[in-house]
Amino acid sequence: MSEYMEIETEIDDEFPDHIYFYTNMPLTRPDAPAERYESAEEMAEGSALAQALTAVEGVLTLELEGTEMTVIRDLEAPEHAIVADISAVLKDFFL
Repeated sequence: MSEYMEIETEIDDEFPDHIYFYTNMPLTRPDAPAERYESAEEMAEGSALAQALTAVEGVLTLELEGTEMTVIRDLEAPEHAIVADISAVLKDFFL
């Protein structure tokens, strides 16, 4: 159902390594606590979505909660590339 998925992003001016994603689809179960991953290794051992996001280069940490996701990126990785790659992974994941 990726054709119905909406993704909005926000870059934090104060913390430019933070990228916030907002979707119209749940990324975690509604009753589940937030998922926090402090490394690619933790993501690889995490939920199916976290595992899928390990394919995106430059993601240092990940937090999933409800319809929102926070990514802390490597400042050497261009933010537009990370946004595009994560958006593609999300759409493929929910297809």
